[in-house]
Amino acid sequence: MYGIGVPEILIIAAILLFIFGAKRLPGIGEGLGKTVKEFRNIKKEMSGGKKKEEKKESEDGDSVPPESSGAGADLAGAIQNKLTKKVTDTVMAQLPGIKQAKQLKDKADKIKKFVS
Repeated sequence: MYGIGVPEILIIAAILLFIFGAKRLPGIGEGLGKTVKEFRNIKKEMSGGKKKEEKKESEDGDSVPPESSGAGADLAGAIQNKLTKKVTDTVMAQLPGIKQAKQLKDKADKIKKFVS
C-alpha cells in the first residue's frame, strides 16, 4: 500500500543531488555499499556462529537453546559491540564533522564525570 515506486525514488535522488552535489554522491554511495557489505558479513558470522552452536549442542545432546545460556548472551553482546564499532568507524570515515563532534562529546562526558 505504501510502496516506493519510481517517482518517489527519482524525487529522493533529486533531493540528494541538490543537498550533497554531484561530486560527493559517488563517495556517499561507496560508503553505503561498504556498510551494507559489512552488515551482510556480520549477518553471515552470526548465522555461522549459531550453526556452530547448534552443531555442538546436537553433539553434546544438550537441549538448552543458545540464547538462554550465558555464552549465547555473551556472544550476542560481543557481536553487537563489534557491529556498533564497525558502523561508527564507517560513518566517521565518511563524514569528517562527526569525528570532531564525537571527540567534543567524549571530552564533555569526561568533564561531567570529573565534576560529579
